[in-house]
Amino acid sequence: MAETKVGVPSVKGVRNAFGDFAYGAIGGAVYGLTSAIFGSGFLGLLAAPLVAGSMIKGERGTIISTVAGFLALASLFGGSGAAEASSVETM
Repeated sequence: MAETKVGVPSVKGVRNAFGDFAYGAIGGAVYGLTSAIFGSGFLGLLAAPLVAGSMIKGERGTIISTVAGFLALASLFGGSGAAEASSVETM
């Protein structure tokens, strides 16, 4: 099992986290734009994760297309379980 390190935030760590956030935001914008262009049908379902993942190169692009494809198909086949699991009920 990998060792997890928790420490005081550093400037370098914040800069790296912001870079990861920026890649995710760009991938999300490309995904949304592609989905809007191709629609919510089968073509849009396939095109949006593929285009978003191909624009971001390397491991980040692979992660973006994998997660986007998973969420798109999960929502197609019975709703988003992630959204239902994270909802909080208040009394």
